[in-house]
Amino acid sequence: MTAPRISTLMWPMESWPGAGKAWQRAEELGFDTAWVFDHVSWRGITPWHDGYATLTAAAVVTSRIRLGTLVTSPNFRHPVPTATAVRTIDDISGGRLTLGIGAGSPRSDAGVLGGPEWSPRERADRFAEWTDLLDRLLRGPETTYEGTYYSAREMVTSPGCVQKPRVPFGIAATGRRGTRLAARHGAMWITVGGDEQTVRKQLGLLDEACAAEGRDPAGIRRMLFPRVGDEPWRESVESFRDLAGRYAEMGITDVTLHWPRPDSEWDMDMAVFEAIAAEQP
Repeated sequence: MTAPRISTLMWPMESWPGAGKAWQRAEELGFDTAWVFDHVSWRGITPWHDGYATLTAAAVVTSRIRLGTLVTSPNFRHPVPTATAVRTIDDISGGRLTLGIGAGSPRSDAGVLGGPEWSPRERADRFAEWTDLLDRLLRGPETTYEGTYYSAREMVTSPGCVQKPRVPFGIAATGRRGTRLAARHGAMWITVGGDEQTVRKQLGLLDEACAAEGRDPAGIRRMLFPRVGDEPWRESVESFRDLAGRYAEMGITDVTLHWPRPDSEWDMDMAVFEAIAAEQP
């Protein structure tokens, strides 16, 4: 058993250059990846800055830490301009980008744009098609695609990404269809978990999906992004160490915690947070 890699999720709320110092601190603390929310807006919080623009700036002020979205979705991003932005950030960061993607939720982003609400079936269909097309676009060198929801016409993406064959995907999924997509396209699978029994069942679905896709399950990283309040991940280093060890025994390879946000449910003792970062294997 290997202890999970430890990452953090940044808040795109503070103005630059103050926000840049937090990204630099995340790198200094030794986190594997610094992720950022990718929403148009979130729970009415203002200011709320664009995730991709934030990653571009973060790429310039850091040099080692990996960067990523948690998560990008079809809610407001079309695959064609998304692919261009992804290749650009991959280039600026020197190949340090991991693209976290998910189906999204009707509670965030999509409603801002207007139009009819997607059914759960349509949301899943869109996500599958969106992911397939983004995969093609990032592999390049030229893509023409006519789908049910998305199209691309002679889109040139040569010379492609710094990372080959493309930027790695971390796919958030908990059901059979989503985990099958993760097994097909993902370098990483992502879950928000809930409890050990729930995560164990989800890991079983992922193993089944890998078998169906002819994929070695050992070749996909498995990241847990715990919801605040489910388990005492943030109470102490000892509590984190105990939970991380138990989930590692199940097969979790990565754990991500929110960057502490004062006066909110995501606040925590910064000394404990830094000590947890020092647990990085």
